[in-house]
Amino acid sequence: MSILQALKQENLHFKDDKIGVIYPVYAGETPKIVLEFLEKATFETDYFYLILTYGKDDTDAPECIARLLEEKGRHVNYINSILMVDNYLPSFDMNEQRTMNKNIEQQIQQALQDIQNKKEEIPKAIQAGRDFHASTKEIFAKNPELINGEQITVTDKCVGCGICTNVCPRGLFYVENCKLTFWLETLHFN
Repeated sequence: MSILQALKQENLHFKDDKIGVIYPVYAGETPKIVLEFLEKATFETDYFYLILTYGKDDTDAPECIARLLEEKGRHVNYINSILMVDNYLPSFDMNEQRTMNKNIEQQIQQALQDIQNKKEEIPKAIQAGRDFHASTKEIFAKNPELINGEQITVTDKCVGCGICTNVCPRGLFYVENCKLTFWLETLHFN
């Protein structure tokens, strides 16, 4: 179920043997829309897990979200981070990223096996990850346009890969005639 679709519902109570939330990490941060969902939803389960996806470094994101949820009285049994194609367009070349072998399928299979076996694990961050997260947080605090959508522009360099259509949680993009188009003229993310 899409988090965006779930947030449109009145009943955000979920019950199952295992419940998981899968979301991307942005510069070590959990996206605001995911935090909103985790705040509003209730999960009735014996096994609650999170799968975080990232493109460069998951920093201390697993540790941070586990701590945040524990502070709110929510226990997380398992967290795994999966290295994927980095889609932060101002910094990475999508053509280059797509050619890299990041063993995505093997990472997903390992996570699925761990969940099937109800593995209990929350990774501990290394100091370098904590430092990287802290430095990016500082950069983005000084330059919010780097993460609030203002830097997203369509240029003639768009290769029409469509990754943006898959990763945008608000469904603001579509590919038409092999080129990216916005649903809205300007984007402002809060």
